[in-house]
Amino acid sequence: MAERQGQAAPDAVLTRIGQVVMLHHAGDREEARHRFLGLWAEIGEHGDPLHRCTLAHYLADTQDEPEDELAWDLRALTAAEEVAGDRLAEYEGSLAVRALYPSLHLNLAADYARLDRPDAARSHLHRARDAARALADDRYGEGVRAAIRRLAARLGDDGTPGRWGPPRQRP
Repeated sequence: MAERQGQAAPDAVLTRIGQVVMLHHAGDREEARHRFLGLWAEIGEHGDPLHRCTLAHYLADTQDEPEDELAWDLRALTAAEEVAGDRLAEYEGSLAVRALYPSLHLNLAADYARLDRPDAARSHLHRARDAARALADDRYGEGVRAAIRRLAARLGDDGTPGRWGPPRQRP
């Protein structure tokens, strides 16, 4: 049985992803990208959506080109939507995926801003802000909300729909 003392057995793929994340955070970006790509080949484009979402989310951070980072972030969002769709109850990680939504949209907003696509950046920034309301008032939630505020300030977006760029001077 997959239960031990009231808790589910650890997910081996998520554990492996976590190990590569630690490698990346330790500064070995190239090796992390290589290992992430190996895991992606193993999981496949039609593998478990929770695994694909998590892996693509972290793999995006190892990319050198903004277009490649965007492609991986879009894969992560697509997989998250699969988890959050009709099969939500099948996944113990569904709450974790919902907690990733603000970060997924924040990353996409930053990607689009780097690619000089302000409308798409603004759209994802607003989605990140909306999704962040569901986050707990813990270290993760505060960190994501702070990152949203930093990107909004950098983009001159105060959260008002249709606003982009630095504040205008009043006559």
